[in-house]
Amino acid sequence: MRAVVQRVANSSVTVEGTTTGAIEQGFLILLGVAVEDTEKEAEKLSAKIAGLRVFTDAQDKMNLSLQDIGGAVLVVSNFTLCADYRTGRRPFFGGAARPEKAEPLYERVVAQLRAQLGARRASSGRI
Repeated sequence: MRAVVQRVANSSVTVEGTTTGAIEQGFLILLGVAVEDTEKEAEKLSAKIAGLRVFTDAQDKMNLSLQDIGGAVLVVSNFTLCADYRTGRRPFFGGAARPEKAEPLYERVVAQLRAQLGARRASSGRI
């Protein structure tokens, strides 16, 4: 499982003019699910993300987590994170899990984040 985690003041996903997910302060997460990933990786990753201390405290030190600041997450599925770009000019996407495997693991990450942060603070940005 690969995740690109970006700290944001606000973020949203819009598909064909309709907003499918939006948050205020927190993380925008691009999530790629690989063929070999399991629920164990999903749970470990969501716990790690919820506890990342990258928000500043009163002394301007990066010492606070999403849980500490009441932040939110917007999770967007992105299979291209699992691509292999090492050879040739075309990426190889064989390392990315097929939708029937990837979707339940993606949903597991979102569910775990909801459980850790509170139901209203984890949003799925379906595209």
